[in-house]
Amino acid sequence: MYDHRAANIDFHAENALRQQQSNLNSLANHCDASFVAIPYLWGPESEGISRTPEGWKYKWFPAFKRVTSSTNERTMVGCIIPWTTVSYTLYTVTCSEEYQDILICLLANMCSFVGDYIVRQKTSQPSLPIGVIYESAFLPPSTFLGPIPWHNNLLNLWIMKRVLELTYTAWDLEAFAKDYGYDGPPFRWDEERRFLLRCELDAAYFHLYGIARDDVDYIMETFPIVKRRDEKLHGEYRTKRVILEIYDEMQKAIESGEPYQTQLDPPPADAAVAHAGRGEVEV
Repeated sequence: MYDHRAANIDFHAENALRQQQSNLNSLANHCDASFVAIPYLWGPESEGISRTPEGWKYKWFPAFKRVTSSTNERTMVGCIIPWTTVSYTLYTVTCSEEYQDILICLLANMCSFVGDYIVRQKTSQPSLPIGVIYESAFLPPSTFLGPIPWHNNLLNLWIMKRVLELTYTAWDLEAFAKDYGYDGPPFRWDEERRFLLRCELDAAYFHLYGIARDDVDYIMETFPIVKRRDEKLHGEYRTKRVILEIYDEMQKAIESGEPYQTQLDPPPADAAVAHAGRGEVEV
């Protein structure tokens, strides 16, 4: 999720089936802001240009995996990718210019646990039909244009900062960062910060959908692979616990009128958590 450099594709000619296999990239690769993932096939740039929707002037796309399942750890898996040609196994998302400022709010909606839960109710096959996405109850654009119930800022800006830090971890997405008003170097890959950023977004979307706390607990229990992984690594279902803790803090902020205070220090998309410049590698 939010990781356009998750894996390279290796070709194994000796395999009768599934000759193309993913090769997960290492932590060191992710910490190198100049590292790029290598695909299996390359498409002609002219084809990409001819098929890009008219009016889409940006050098990036939101993208989602088509090959997936409701029994996987996560069903909706999305990120921002640099402008490129893609195969039918990826869905790319575009919009008119008037919605560009809130397009990443849709991305965050789709990547959230509640968005994923909604999609899981509508698919049972090892792929994600585009009709399921069209029919799923993602929040309308108007949701993101107003103030935040738990803060004194605009909702789309609050979400944007978190998606920006999660996404802009390499120089190949510099155009994306600039389109959202950030002109600095990519953000350093920090597993703990990324976990908290995603938990804040998940708690926020549970609130935006008006999901009651007990129902948040129930929805999180419908992701058993996430639970088993957490229990193996941390001895508890840490993801659920942290999301619920942040959800409770946001609820207190809504009731008291005092702004929610992020657990992240420095705050999301702060220049202090970015690389110093090109060529820097954090280990």
